Amino acid sequence: MAPRVMDAKRQDEAKKQDEAHAGQAPERRRWPRDVQPHNEAAPPLGPALEPLSFSTLGLAPEDQFTAWQAHVAPLVEVGLPDNKSLDDGFPADHTAWNLGGMLVAEQRAPAHSYMRSAAKLRSSSIDHWYVVLPHTGRSWTEVDRRVAEGQPGKLEIRSLGYPFRGRTTESESLFLYFPRDLFADAAGTLDANNNSILSGNFANLLIDYVNSIVAGLRNLTAEDLPRIVHATRSMIIACLAPPAEHAAAAEQLASVALMERARRYVQNNLDAARLTPDSMCRALGVSRSRLYQLFEPSGGVLHYIQSRRLLAAHLALSDPADSRRIVEIAEALGFSSAANFSRAFSKEFGYSPREGRRTMVLPRPTHSASLAEREKASSFEGWLKALGS
Repeated sequence: MAPRVMDAKRQDEAKKQDEAHAGQAPERRRWPRDVQPHNEAAPPLGPALEPLSFSTLGLAPEDQFTAWQAHVAPLVEVGLPDNKSLDDGFPADHTAWNLGGMLVAEQRAPAHSYMRSAAKLRSSSIDHWYVVLPHTGRSWTEVDRRVAEGQPGKLEIRSLGYPFRGRTTESESLFLYFPRDLFADAAGTLDANNNSILSGNFANLLIDYVNSIVAGLRNLTAEDLPRIVHATRSMIIACLAPPAEHAAAAEQLASVALMERARRYVQNNLDAARLTPDSMCRALGVSRSRLYQLFEPSGGVLHYIQSRRLLAAHLALSDPADSRRIVEIAEALGFSSAANFSRAFSKEFGYSPREGRRTMVLPRPTHSASLAEREKASSFEGWLKALGS
């Protein structure tokens, strides 16, 4: 049989299976009474990411700038504009998120100057790449007598392994930090584009992608993190690719962006009764075959939807603030019977929903680091130094 005929036959069979799954008559609900006590104490299940926040707002105005200097000292030396003094205050805040292979930092600060000097480079082991996305304000950064002007909607890429200096107006910006080794296979391309402004269609796709990630940082799971780091890396390289490689880069970026839209749609509609391949095709504006192709590495569309629903159920069961009964959580996430939910949950996690609520034993990575090492690593400087290691 010709390959095209075989492909059509497989797609038709997959469609029939999905339609049978989506259109099957719901089972009569036979929910057993949940006798789990509501007041049973249990340790909470932490999110995949915990933000690291710093702010000068709680300090006396004359102490604010000195505190900010100390916070950003691993990166740059900062100074006040000529018309400002310590007594004027320096209300600033900085929230960082550690994705393992990438740091994301949201920063708001008044006007100031900054410098990464040759002397600082000699005393620092930090040589990461970083990307800046200003939301408000403007900046001017000089590297080797070449000035890059940053402004809202424009991405800047810069290396912490080279000296630079600059100044910025009052601004709100997003910073992404990456270990140099992450771009080892494209080091020449990045070095040639140090202190550049990224623009064009690829840069716009990257901006949209980054903004979507930042909006959902609190909802990310551990399995999301390496995928996000890899996708962001690929999109940065695509932005810097020579014209001859633009077609392949555009196709890759389009797939990355579409997959992220699909994942967000599933996450936002886990409680929808009709979350099906058909509803996803309509919402995303893609064909069934494209949707199947997109989710093939994840085990298929329906497998992915069920996995995310089970994870949401586990998080709810592990939340001591969630007083709903197990059956209410399962129903809210689209499971049609207690038996179906219990079987799927046990298969996914290795224990029953009731055991999950009682013991809260979702597997987590173990760390043998000492308390002192953990405290040091939980600072922004510690995160920077450990990035990529």
